[in-house]
Parts: sequence; structure tokens; C-alpha cells
Amino acid sequence: MKPVLTIALTAGALLAGTTTTARAQRSHIGPHAGYNFDIERGLIGAQLLLPLGRSVELYPSFDYYFVDGGSLIGLSGDLKFRVPTGGPSVLYFGGGVNFLRASAGGSSDTDTGWDVLFGLESRIGMTHPYIEGRVLNHSGSAFQLVAGLNLTLF
Repeated sequence: MKPVLTIALTAGALLAGTTTTARAQRSHIGPHAGYNFDIERGLIGAQLLLPLGRSVELYPSFDYYFVDGGSLIGLSGDLKFRVPTGGPSVLYFGGGVNFLRASAGGSSDTDTGWDVLFGLESRIGMTHPYIEGRVLNHSGSAFQLVAGLNLTLF
């Protein structure tokens, strides 16, 4: 009888750990707004967080920049690494590939580069506000700062 009790307790502990981990690793989606200091323009966008592991997320995002006489759109495909702080907020950093597409006067250009990001996100409740800095590296570098919300998906 004792081995059965040990197996039951071990299985229960594993299931409890799995449930907690699954709850902490939900996908998120949300809007953001910010400012690119190098082109001196505001931006709006959206991001998606898809958990790949306990502290690693796939982090695709979209930015629309408010430019005169054309359009500028950015797409990023990043990996985001969360660093637990022991409190209700989490620090994170990451990076990946970045695409910029500029259009004006009937012509367009796409530039592929990379980016590095860092930020602080609240992990309380179902809506997680955050602030993030991002360095974009293309033919030159640019820095932008955004604030947004990550909404938990079920």
C-alpha cells in the first residue's frame, strides 16, 4: 500500500507543478505606442507573446510610424527572455530580426536588420502593462521607447 501512496503523491505534485507552469505560460496579445528618437516620430503597434519555455517567449511585433509623405512600417521577430525579480514585475531582454518597409511617391524599399530589446513588465492579473526600449540596427541604428499592454489569452 505504501508504494501506491508514494506514486499518488508524486503524481499529484507533478500535476500541481504542471498546472502552475501552464497558467504562467499563457499567450498574450496587445497594443503599444511609443516614440522613435532617431527619426523623431511617434508609432503605434501590436505584439504577440507565445511561450516556448519557462522564461523564453517568441515575440513578433508590428510598428506603424507616423511619417510625412509616405509610410514606414516595421516588423520584428524576436525571442524574449524573462528574468524573474521575485516581485510582481519581471525584467526582460531579447532580440531578433527586424524588417522596415518605407513607401513614398509610388516607390518602396525594404531593409532587413536586427534589434535588441529590454523592458519591465507587470505580471499581476490578466492585463500586464510594460515599458520597453528597443535598438534597431539597419544601415544605421535607432532607439525607440514604447509602453503597452499585454492581454492574457485563454
